[in-house]
Amino acid sequence: MNSSEEKKRFEALSKGDKVAYEQLFRRFYGPLCVYASRILEDEPAAEEIVQDFFVKLWEKRQTIQIESSVKSYFFRSVKNLCFNRFKHEQIKLQHAREVIAKAESTNYGDHFLEVDLKKDIEESIAALPEKRREIFRLSREEGLKYREIAEKLNISIKTVEAQMGLAIKSLREKLKKYNSFLFLVACFRRETD
Repeated sequence: MNSSEEKKRFEALSKGDKVAYEQLFRRFYGPLCVYASRILEDEPAAEEIVQDFFVKLWEKRQTIQIESSVKSYFFRSVKNLCFNRFKHEQIKLQHAREVIAKAESTNYGDHFLEVDLKKDIEESIAALPEKRREIFRLSREEGLKYREIAEKLNISIKTVEAQMGLAIKSLREKLKKYNSFLFLVACFRRETD
């Protein structure tokens, strides 16, 4: 399909032609997913963005004006959706940091006593395999960075990351009955180096 054929199909699409829409979808879906995947480094998120693009394309088909080529418009639109996703994730991350900072400045000791969270957290940590438990405690209780833990235990940073991931997954599962916010405050300050 060359650019003039793409333009004709887009014009037909803008008039509600479902066949033209399907042809454009088939032509561009795969390449747009690859493109979004390179930007996001996340295949499922890339596919979700491309699917959203095609849904919006159909919904707004009568109002979209393409000055450049259809291909350029499609790729530019997907790129913008990817960047919007980055901005949204940054806003969520900033909000989470603010919530954690506020929570850390508040004494939740009374709340933990009410729900026995401290005891259950300690038991869950104690149930971790020895090396994983040691890595978790060095990170969360002593505040060491992954690099510092790796040096102290003479292991790779990747091993520390993997063991922390497994520890957090295990603790999340064992403590899922608790409010996720309290659990987050108690256990999961992320490494920032």
